[in-house]
Amino acid sequence: MFSNIGIPGLILILTLALIIFGPKKLPEIGRAFGQTLKEFKKSTRELTDDVMSDIDDEKKKLTK
Repeated sequence: MFSNIGIPGLILILTLALIIFGPKKLPEIGRAFGQTLKEFKKSTRELTDDVMSDIDDEKKKLTK
């Protein structure tokens, strides 16, 4: 998805974000984005673990 941006595009995006949000708000936005991404990954991992445990339980039932 972001492989076509390149260094100049990334610099442009960061410069625009700095202009739009300002230097005081940008770290807060980054922190909130990081926490959101962390929670998403945690939820995905928990969901995957639940599904895998259900599959394992079904396999055990079928082998008995």
